[in-house]
Amino acid sequence: MKDWFLQRVLIIGVARQGMALARYLVAQGAQVVLTDQRSAADLAAERAELANLSVEWVLGGHPLSLLDDVDLVCPSGGVPLTIPLIEAAQKRGLPLSNDSQIFLEVAPCKVIGITGSAGKTTTTTLVGRMVAAAIGVEKTWVGGNIGHPLIADVAKMEPDHIAVMELSSFQLEIMTRAPQVAAILNITPNHLDRHKTMAAYTAAKAQILQHQTTGDVAILGRDDPVAWNLAESVQGDLVTFGWADSPQIQAGTFVADENIFWRDGSAVENLLSQKEIQIPGEHNVKNVLAAAAICKAAGLSGGIKAGVTGFTGVEHRLEFVAERNGAAWYNDTIATAPERALASMRSFEQPLVLLAGGRDKDLPWDEFAAFVSERVDHLILFGEAQDVIEQALEWNGLPAHRYTLNKCPGLQAAVQVAAKIAQKGDVVLLSPGGTSFDEFKDFAERGEWFKKWVKELP
Repeated sequence: MKDWFLQRVLIIGVARQGMALARYLVAQGAQVVLTDQRSAADLAAERAELANLSVEWVLGGHPLSLLDDVDLVCPSGGVPLTIPLIEAAQKRGLPLSNDSQIFLEVAPCKVIGITGSAGKTTTTTLVGRMVAAAIGVEKTWVGGNIGHPLIADVAKMEPDHIAVMELSSFQLEIMTRAPQVAAILNITPNHLDRHKTMAAYTAAKAQILQHQTTGDVAILGRDDPVAWNLAESVQGDLVTFGWADSPQIQAGTFVADENIFWRDGSAVENLLSQKEIQIPGEHNVKNVLAAAAICKAAGLSGGIKAGVTGFTGVEHRLEFVAERNGAAWYNDTIATAPERALASMRSFEQPLVLLAGGRDKDLPWDEFAAFVSERVDHLILFGEAQDVIEQALEWNGLPAHRYTLNKCPGLQAAVQVAAKIAQKGDVVLLSPGGTSFDEFKDFAERGEWFKKWVKELP
């Protein structure tokens, strides 16, 4: 464990990651400076929460003088590495780290890390349930990009515990440590507003493999070409998951006869029936395949079936909200990329009223637009991305609309329009395809307001 005593650490971004790291470092004797572009008034609640900590606050901007006498710079995940303060830190040769990296450096137990463009929250939650069923809830820790940062709980962890960690590309791009068990579910276009190119985005995801050792194990999806192309980067053992059986693959999960199997060489084990999966959609079958492969890779088998049993999904991911006048309303606010919205739409056979929009991430909408034209009955666009989505529909040269189209300034107006349109037997689906930052602080806040507005409908 690193000696943090009197080390001066600059934390950029006062959100949950930065606040958790500040608490940990102060407890270790570090001198912590917290900086954020927001004002003291905007951060009144955060300042009150950390009032008992001896930290220095620099708010309302990032003066370069913050780098004087600093030993380490820790940008929070939401802070782009292109801001002048971080670029200046790199020019000075100052090391960068974050709460996830520091957690991996000090964690006393095995860590399972999971990343991917889609499905990582559901898969992480499933793995957490499976691990808890195998070794006990009191020995299982789930966090990272999901829930709360694991650095907040590291002092409570013991060597026989297991930590399950969701990791985003934002966290991974500066990390030089990796979990002992590391999974890349898939890599499809996402966050290109930040990473700019697919090559840069893929490189960020690949960090979870690059820093493993020969004693570690990696899990890759066989059906995703970008993730599968990273197999050559695996340092230790390789475990896989995919739809079809692959006898030539040493170890992995697959689907056959509506069951999920595990193959290790010539040995095949039936893990569970597909009918036991209660979350809808083929993409969620893939998430169960991944979670089972991850647990097998971690040496855990006993909790796989128990972890799936009774699991109806994570909050904000295809979450049933209410039935109004015979129409079923679902909250899928976590779908912040067109591809994720596509997977959600494919989960339903009923007539669809789709609410889409938010803020675009410079991602392709072509496939989304084609599917909407074929499958959606009523499309309601909202937020900054509505014109981008409408243009994608027009640019694709699609046939005359088989759907109605409404445009709204914000989500609340979209809910009200949907309520007037939806009929008995319809599914009203909030699956935006864009981020929430044009109107809300994060996707969870967007989902909470959506649920509130739906439940207030007559």
